[in-house]
Amino acid sequence: MSNGISSRSASASEVSTGILLMFLSVLVSPIIDIFSKLAIATIPAAEITAARFVVQALCMLPIVVWRGSWKTFSWRANIFHAIRGAIITISMVSFVTTLKFMPVADAIAIFFVEPIILTILSSIFLKETIGWRRYIACGVGFFGAMLIIQPSFQEVGYVALLPVVSAFCIAIFALMTRVLSHREDPWAMQLQMGIWGLLFCAILLAFGSGTGSDIFDAVMPDGRGYFYLVGVGVTAAIAGIFGVYAYRAAPASILAPLQYFEIVSATFFAWLVFDDFPDALKWVGILIIIASGLYIIWRERRFASKPVSDTPQSALAP
Repeated sequence: MSNGISSRSASASEVSTGILLMFLSVLVSPIIDIFSKLAIATIPAAEITAARFVVQALCMLPIVVWRGSWKTFSWRANIFHAIRGAIITISMVSFVTTLKFMPVADAIAIFFVEPIILTILSSIFLKETIGWRRYIACGVGFFGAMLIIQPSFQEVGYVALLPVVSAFCIAIFALMTRVLSHREDPWAMQLQMGIWGLLFCAILLAFGSGTGSDIFDAVMPDGRGYFYLVGVGVTAAIAGIFGVYAYRAAPASILAPLQYFEIVSATFFAWLVFDDFPDALKWVGILIIIASGLYIIWRERRFASKPVSDTPQSALAP
């Protein structure tokens, strides 16, 4: 997705506005996962993901119509949007499934290896120049993730690897988004992603019907379940809108480091709602991931001609 910044330099007031909006975005984003964790107790992960896509599409549709962005829809590009929809569906279902077994803060911290994976994939597929320092930072970041994954793996098994699967999918999604963002409206891209994601969720739920799967077999939610589903969709839409306008107001190189504040806000909300708090070893892993991610962003800002982190995180987060 385009960061929406024009060729002119952003003014100080615009940068301040962008920073404020990004803080609001990363403050709201963990609430998506709080609602998801509350819902996953009784509702399958694919159904929660589908609900998020429904609300997202309904929120984006009037904006796309008002802006006239629908006129730019290209049937030729639909295959790319379909692939993006499939990838984001896999990512979200994987991450929401994780929340049934793992604390929110742990899952989000592991997911934040995504910028590290994106750095490596960008060097392979986009031929971006990545120096040895950033490769070392990637290795250090993965080590930090292992400090969180290892004890979690002992507790919940292979589910602890699902945030890595989610992060890998989002990294691929970001690469495709960057390619498309040069010629498509960001709001229209969000709408098309929601439509295709909903279609793939519907297919998964259709095949899962009657299987008893707690991931793919849809159920009829109770009143509280509907509240959680609406909460997932609304908070996702709000966080996404804050993120879009943040990146329209300020450069990605300034806003990217603020994304890591989400780990802090996620820890706070998880402690507040579920009384979950990372232990000392996991905090070491979290701090290593944050430090390596910030170092990669700093190196990009200083040396890269096009940072690998220039895709708004609000368009990527599960």
